[in-house]
Amino acid sequence: MALINQATKEIQLKIVYYGPPQGGKTTNLEKVHLDVEAAPEAKGKLTSLATNSDRTLFFDFLPLETTVVRGYKTKFQLFTVPGQVIYNTTRQLVLRGVDGLVFVADSRYDKMEENVQTFANMIQNLETLNQSLANIPYVLQYNKRDLPDAAPPDYMDFLLNNRETLVPSFPSSAVKGEGVFETLNMITRMLLHKLLTESSRKAA
Repeated sequence: MALINQATKEIQLKIVYYGPPQGGKTTNLEKVHLDVEAAPEAKGKLTSLATNSDRTLFFDFLPLETTVVRGYKTKFQLFTVPGQVIYNTTRQLVLRGVDGLVFVADSRYDKMEENVQTFANMIQNLETLNQSLANIPYVLQYNKRDLPDAAPPDYMDFLLNNRETLVPSFPSSAVKGEGVFETLNMITRMLLHKLLTESSRKAA
């Protein structure tokens, strides 16, 4: 749920990158943080907590100040969840208050079952928090397209983009920076569109 700070005139939107272990969630945020063209004061510190068993234990945090909506600055917070299911409680914690989702799937054939299981886990965790994927803007990113054993995007769409309403999907190689900003730009546009639509309804 978007947080509105009347004092600072800010609307804060939370985007969570979800996906299987070592699928590229952390790499996405690292690339955005490294390459984003923004003034230092508009780009927060990238914080990473890691253990020996998982690349990201808790979250990566990156606020990006962007456009102005009805006099309010819009700030995006980017988080990742830990990949391993043993940290499922932490996944739920990070999902609290989520406004938009990026599901980062691993394109390798031998990771397809893990992709499907993690996607189902995301839906289950949202339901535990009394939220529904049907009400949250999300996009799919098919990462690691640069690897020789990458499955065709159509096959990944068949597995992951098979709900009643199709969502945008992006091929990517996060380690090369390919598809990273296209994915981020789409989810931020979707969130701003939802924000403006809801704002117009309230004003009517």
